[in-house]
Amino acid sequence: MSTLRVRPYTRTGGRTRSATTLAIETIVTTNERAGRDALTSTAEHRIISDLCRLPHSVAEVAATLRLPLGVVRVLLADMSDMSLINVHAEEAVDDKGRPSLDLMERVLAGLRQM
Repeated sequence: MSTLRVRPYTRTGGRTRSATTLAIETIVTTNERAGRDALTSTAEHRIISDLCRLPHSVAEVAATLRLPLGVVRVLLADMSDMSLINVHAEEAVDDKGRPSLDLMERVLAGLRQM
């Protein structure tokens, strides 16, 4: 999707981690502020904003953009800190530390769509 020919980590200023940790199954969506701040956003932020008009998981964003998961996590965390996206956190584990049934059903549905 992105046509820029640069090393992935240059898109994050070399950062591989951010203050906000996003799980790969975390769902993100673009909010109304992303459209208003389009001129001050980076090219990557605009691409992600367009993609996430519909809900996407962190893993889906990385796969669609063909970027390493770590890069996408940093970009999304930055966007969250700038209030450009909504992060829809869900409890991914049950009280015994196992993946929740809801998460497993979403993973199964995603695998069936491949």
